[in-house]
Amino acid sequence: MNIGLSEIIEIPIIVAILLVASIVFFGAVFCFLFYLQQSKRMRQAEQDTAALVAEHNAIIQSLNHKKDLEIARLKTIVDVLQEKRQEALDDLSAAKKKVELLLQRCARSVEKEASLEKEKALIQRAKEQLLKDFEISANKLYEKNQRHFFHTSKTSIESVVSPFKSQLQAFNRRVEDMVQKESNQRVLLAGQIVELQKQAHHLSSEANSLATALKNDNKLQGSWGEIILERVLEQSGLVQGREYHTQKTYVSNNGKKQRPDVIIHLPEGKDIIIDSKVSLVAYERYSSAVDRGEQEKFLSDHVDSVRAHVKSLSLKKYESLPDVRTLDFVLLFIPIETAYLAALQGNSELFMDAYRRSIVIVSPSSLMVALKTIETLWRQQKQNVNAEKIAVSAGALYDQFVLLVEAFDEIESALRKADDVYGKARKRLVDGRGNVLHKVEQLRMLGAKTTRQLATRHQSEDPGDDQSPSIDYTIEK
Repeated sequence: MNIGLSEIIEIPIIVAILLVASIVFFGAVFCFLFYLQQSKRMRQAEQDTAALVAEHNAIIQSLNHKKDLEIARLKTIVDVLQEKRQEALDDLSAAKKKVELLLQRCARSVEKEASLEKEKALIQRAKEQLLKDFEISANKLYEKNQRHFFHTSKTSIESVVSPFKSQLQAFNRRVEDMVQKESNQRVLLAGQIVELQKQAHHLSSEANSLATALKNDNKLQGSWGEIILERVLEQSGLVQGREYHTQKTYVSNNGKKQRPDVIIHLPEGKDIIIDSKVSLVAYERYSSAVDRGEQEKFLSDHVDSVRAHVKSLSLKKYESLPDVRTLDFVLLFIPIETAYLAALQGNSELFMDAYRRSIVIVSPSSLMVALKTIETLWRQQKQNVNAEKIAVSAGALYDQFVLLVEAFDEIESALRKADDVYGKARKRLVDGRGNVLHKVEQLRMLGAKTTRQLATRHQSEDPGDDQSPSIDYTIEK
């Protein structure tokens, strides 16, 4: 295909035109975008300027408000200061008036002082005359009261001390008796334990003799076991109805009535329940058997019988009775000592198995030791109560003794004061310079009409007397 020269020249021109057009277009677009950006910046600058102006105005307004508040506060302070200044001026004026009033009172007081001096002189003379009369009367009264006081004080002191003396003697006797009883009881307890062993063996012998008669009657066996238990209780020293009760009925939480054989009361409100169980048939067969195999069989039966009693007793839950403050275990009493020993010999774990069920197996001898221990606890508690009473009485006695000593101190102080007063009165009456007896005797010697005369022992000379007939009525102080 043939292309002309003009066509070849037109192609670059078109391309150049398109290129120029593109440049112009993109330049226009760039200018437009630049314009938009500058416009946005201008608007932001205007907004920032407006915000700054608003903030400036707010600050100016806040400062104006604070200025107004400060001016108001200063005005208030000025008003308060003016009020206080006025109050101070008023107080100063009032103080001036008070000073003037006090000056007037002082002037009047000076005027009164002269008249008071005159009255004081009159009162002094009257006082001296009264003292003279009082000293004369007081001396007579003192001598009379002193004799009466010594007589009555001796009687009253003896009446007060005598009960204390008897109480102290009684207190010493009670303490000595208590110590002696305690020592004797300890000696007796050792002997009683030995005696208990003998009684236990005796009870076992009696039990063996009754075994044949009882082995076929379960009810009779139970009654016999309870009788043995009562005999042990009687020999323990405990008192029925006070330290223990028998066959007392209780109602469990589920409403079922239960009647333990014995409830032993401990000090501090605790209880121990004892239930008698007789395992006689298997034990009698074991005792009568000759063949070793039969002995082992019957001994196993005896252990099983005791274990059955343990189980049945544990199911009764005596320790959970609402009206009983029992310990965490119940005593299962086996009245035959040898049956008890045979059961423990047949199974060494029997005792601990029962204990895990809160059951303690006891025989007459071991129960007697426990009961004697309980009886000792009760006796010691009674002694402790008596000791507390003795201590309280001793404390009260000591307090009264302290009061008595304090009373004697007060009596001694009063006697000393009375003796001092008596000495002063006697000095003024008889021994001192210008004494009253001398002045009175001078009155008689000057010619006073009298019907009586002082005894010679009361007539004394004034240590300061110059044999002048003049009378000095001054009283030494």
